[in-house]
Amino acid sequence: MMNRQPSGHPGARTSARPIRPPRERGTWKAFALAALMHVLLGILLYHGVNWQNNTPAGAEAELWTEIPDLSAPTPRPVTPPAPPIKAQPAPPPAKDEEADIALQEKKRKQQEAAARAAQLAEQQRAQQLADQEAEAKRQQQLAAQQAAQQATLAAQKAAQDKQKQADKQKQLAQQKQDQQKAEQAKEKQADAAKAAEQQKEAETKAQEQADAKAAKAQADAKAKAKAQADAQAKAKLDKERNARLAALQGQAGGGTSSSGNGLAKSGTGSGAGGTATSSGYAEKVQRRVRPNITWGGETAGLETVVSVRVSPSTGTLLSASIQRSSGNEQWDQAALRAVQRSDPMPLDTNGQAPGTFTITLRPAGG
Repeated sequence: MMNRQPSGHPGARTSARPIRPPRERGTWKAFALAALMHVLLGILLYHGVNWQNNTPAGAEAELWTEIPDLSAPTPRPVTPPAPPIKAQPAPPPAKDEEADIALQEKKRKQQEAAARAAQLAEQQRAQQLADQEAEAKRQQQLAAQQAAQQATLAAQKAAQDKQKQADKQKQLAQQKQDQQKAEQAKEKQADAAKAAEQQKEAETKAQEQADAKAAKAQADAKAKAKAQADAQAKAKLDKERNARLAALQGQAGGGTSSSGNGLAKSGTGSGAGGTATSSGYAEKVQRRVRPNITWGGETAGLETVVSVRVSPSTGTLLSASIQRSSGNEQWDQAALRAVQRSDPMPLDTNGQAPGTFTITLRPAGG
């Protein structure tokens, strides 16, 4: 029986499968047992073939003759011829053949048993190799499946991470856009509020200007009306006075009109129109004008004389002007404003006010 490698031997698939499966326990023991059986089988085959080729040993005889010395011629002695040697008959081979047949039968059975054992060992080895190959293939498939699953999971995780990153960037961009929109809306609201405030201020200023113009126009109209009324009243009073003076002159043969002068601390006042000012009228004018003076500049050497014309019956200020300047225009204007703010002028003890008089004003401490 020849020692052959089965088709499932690992050496036949080394190039096709670079990774050899792990050997199970007992593989080397199976290889050693198979090798021992092959050795025993070879020994049995060798002895069986050698025994069949051997021929039965027969009787042998050797003949020895003396070799004559040919160097010196000697007379040959006459010897009688040797009797012929008879060959021994071969033993009967009956019992030996039966023993050989029995031995051959025993050897054949041993060979068959060895062959069966070798075949069984070969089948076991082939089955082990097949099992190992199947296990290796299963392990490879399992590893491939695990690798594929891991690759799939890694790809899914990478896709999820990428999607999360994209969502995060999108959220940040949306937040930034919303913040910009909120800032723009806030700026627009601030601009609108500022524009509304400016418009309101402009409207308020325009309204104030309009009110000031209307008030000024009304005041001018009122002053003009008062001036006209005062002028009419003065003209009437002058006419009546002139009439009375003419009557008095006609009765007494002549006379002089009276006039009163009053000196106040704040200035000098003189009245005309048939009414004389009392000694305390200048004090009344001082108390009326003095609180309205607003001045924070120099005081030394400033003196302004303001000419005043009022309505005798009501004391309403008809006009006020600078009669003598102090040389400081700002103080002059402050003095004139103080007089204008003192409208109406106080009435005298007789219930009348001088039609015209002057007020001399000096700053406090001047």
